[in-house]
Amino acid sequence: MVQVQELELGGRKLIIETGRMAKQAGGSVTVRYGDTVVLVTAVGADKPREGIDFFPLSVEYREQAYAVGRIPGGFFKREGRPREKEILSARLIDRPIRPLFPQDFRNEVQVFALILSADQENDSDILGMIGASAALSISEVPFLGPIGSVRVGLINGQYVINPTFQQLQESRLDIVIAGSRDSITMVEAGAREVSEDEIVAAIEFGHQYIKQIVEMQDELVKKCGKPKLVVTAPEKDQALIEKVRELTLNKVRAANILPQKEVRQDAVKQLAAEAIESLKETYPESEKTIKSLIEDIQSQDLRERILKEGKRADGRGLTDIRPITCEVGVLPRTHGSALFTRGETQSLAVTTLGTASDGQRIEDLEGEYTKSYMLHYNFPPFSVGEVKPIRGPGRREIGHGALAERAVAPMIPAEDRFPYTVRVVSEILESNGSSSMASVCGASLSLMDAGVPIKSPVAGIAMGLVMEKDQVAVLSDIMGLEDHLGDMDFKVAGTREGITALQLDIKVQGLTKDILQKALTQAHQGRMHILDIMTQTMDQPRTELSPYAPRILSLMIPPDKIGMIIGPGGKSIRALQEEFGVKIDIDDDNSGRVCVASVGAAGVAGAEACYEKIKWMTAEPEIGKIYQAKVVKIMNFGAFVEFMPGQEGLVHISELDKKRVEKAEDVVQEGQQIMVKLIKIDSETGKVSLSRKQAM
Repeated sequence: MVQVQELELGGRKLIIETGRMAKQAGGSVTVRYGDTVVLVTAVGADKPREGIDFFPLSVEYREQAYAVGRIPGGFFKREGRPREKEILSARLIDRPIRPLFPQDFRNEVQVFALILSADQENDSDILGMIGASAALSISEVPFLGPIGSVRVGLINGQYVINPTFQQLQESRLDIVIAGSRDSITMVEAGAREVSEDEIVAAIEFGHQYIKQIVEMQDELVKKCGKPKLVVTAPEKDQALIEKVRELTLNKVRAANILPQKEVRQDAVKQLAAEAIESLKETYPESEKTIKSLIEDIQSQDLRERILKEGKRADGRGLTDIRPITCEVGVLPRTHGSALFTRGETQSLAVTTLGTASDGQRIEDLEGEYTKSYMLHYNFPPFSVGEVKPIRGPGRREIGHGALAERAVAPMIPAEDRFPYTVRVVSEILESNGSSSMASVCGASLSLMDAGVPIKSPVAGIAMGLVMEKDQVAVLSDIMGLEDHLGDMDFKVAGTREGITALQLDIKVQGLTKDILQKALTQAHQGRMHILDIMTQTMDQPRTELSPYAPRILSLMIPPDKIGMIIGPGGKSIRALQEEFGVKIDIDDDNSGRVCVASVGAAGVAGAEACYEKIKWMTAEPEIGKIYQAKVVKIMNFGAFVEFMPGQEGLVHISELDKKRVEKAEDVVQEGQQIMVKLIKIDSETGKVSLSRKQAM
């Protein structure tokens, strides 16, 4: 039976429907907002997956070209591997729902979001998040939801719920919020230097609407929700627990205060091996259980130490930042480079400058466009001392790179001021927490080293949380162990003026406004500390580009002259590029913007010479200006001359010389170069009159 729930949200109807499509899935809904429609399904396996100690959840998000009435490009004419937007949207759906399953649930679950219709005004990612919650809630999968999700913008000082793509162009804030009726579970944001108070206000504003979305899902569950699978917690061997605790507690406590990650990990591995060896006769084949119990002991000890003593595993206080070093210009032939090290996390950030043709062309449901700024993040296995096969970038690398890219994006100069394509690559050489935020810091330094005139340097910091009942501790600059064993991962990036990006994932219920404000305040203090150290190394961009970077000269020409520069079949533009050894890019928007870039040995001189020639070729005639002209045709009444490329005018016989001229052939010949002055342009016919006499 078809069931429908509707809600008025931001002047548009949010409609959740079930019972019409994909009825064999455990839970299936379509979510519509405007003319954007997403089908989301949830399917869970009947039995737990054997031999695993984690919850096997997978989330897929797929955009179909037919959603906007388009046939895919390429040879195969069908959708291929997921694009970056699809991967980021899948992560956005995954993060708020993953903590909301029973702790001992080991059945495989797949959530699938399929974009059926896109109106190119309303983003389908929010609908995918709502649909995932609704599909899970009405299915037999044990899900501790529902949750709601919204996007909030900040336009002219006013918060806007679910702004359209066009509205987001004007917005200082693009923040996605997910939460339950009582608390926030996930936040993802990009911003143009907004304050901490504005972030808190945006979250409170969005939460009002999240509560309404949760209520409509509750109504749907009442009408058609299926009985939930019962999750049976495995029986615990209390004798084994006590024995492991007796054997390892003191050793774990000793290991937990070792400041270095590798030394600490080796100590825990050693004590685990000793415990397994000691108990192998009494508890054979219990290796995984013993390791899990030791991890629980380690977690409990670290959390107690933080809450009771205010001390962390590496000896820091709650607000202390690990030692930071910054270096710039570390690579001799790159356009810009920086090495940013914080504790045991290290990012090598490298900036490369290219021309407009180096931009990334993107085709998705919102349309086609070109990116002229990119930040890519690589996480090789050696950064954590592991051996793994090398494949393409995974979801984690794409997600971390997108967060760092978003953080720095507001500082990148506009193309009309800096007409380069900018690519930054962050190579993570060591990792022990917050490598995405290290990438933000390294990228800022690398950009300044390359001479990119960024508005301000950007720094990032990761915050953590340990919470037991009424005891709360907010941690600054968390390391990997604190991320794994803590209750929150909160990344905040920004300048001295405000926040440019943040990402919040909470593992527990009950993130209050007070805790959020405390975390933001502490993050602000940490960010200022990091910026102080960064600016000691480099406080502003270099005034000169690297000698190995291309030099780009930009000029505006009349749009009707573009065809002349390109020539038939591109003949003219190719000739110019070959003559001067340059690369020429002409904007596709018919604005008349032309960029000339130096390439190879010709260098800056070639670019400047080509720039001047294009400027000359496309200049508009000016009355009173003197030109060098070529005589192209002689008539009884004077001579026609080409005084600009493709532009001819008449020198009347009376204007050929200061003395009386009987025949034009007496003073000029076809092919001769003469100097002429432009004296008149007929406003109706456009005919040009010139004078050789007045140019003498």
